[in-house]
Amino acid sequence: MSESVSLAAEKRERVGKGGARATRRAGRVPAIIYGGQQDPVAISLDPTELHKQLRGPGFFSRVFELNVAGQKHRVLARDLQHHPINGRPLHVDFMRFSATTMVDVDIEVVFENEEECPGLKKGGVLNVVQHSISVSCLAGQIPQSIAIDLSGLDIGDGIHLKDIALPEGVKPTTDDMEAAIVIVAAPTVAAAEEEEEGEEEGTAVASETGSSED
Repeated sequence: MSESVSLAAEKRERVGKGGARATRRAGRVPAIIYGGQQDPVAISLDPTELHKQLRGPGFFSRVFELNVAGQKHRVLARDLQHHPINGRPLHVDFMRFSATTMVDVDIEVVFENEEECPGLKKGGVLNVVQHSISVSCLAGQIPQSIAIDLSGLDIGDGIHLKDIALPEGVKPTTDDMEAAIVIVAAPTVAAAEEEEEGEEEGTAVASETGSSED
């Protein structure tokens, strides 16, 4: 399950659009903490520290412990606004949660034992259909990732949602248990060569047929 990540934050007095703009001019990223039957708290984050968290996978499934003026808040990131041109983070919404808070999150899929996959040894291609799986679970029990073992897959084999053993208390948000997650496809080079050979044979037959009619 996810371990909390400590992230320092500063409380900001000014709220609203004007306060957010002033925070950005000061070189920080405005954010808000809400939920948990408590009053919202307007905060700001160091952009360098925020970028470190954004570079890693699973930003929205990671539990953060925000330290604001000596008070700690266990939260999840629920919304992130980016600048439309330069992509810089403009605002982050964090939600407090309790032991009974249920959340829907996308969990990263991690593939294991690729070197032991028969299909890949034969030159097959790993066709990843879904890089993450949407699940519902308690906020304090979010899996860090979902591991999928490739060691038994041959060319043409695949893993579907029904084949994955999710941790206790973690359920997929979809009823489509036949949804494909990953497939070991036939080698694309070999398939292309076979297609080219078929086209050449077809051309040759057409030429011979044309010659006999002349």
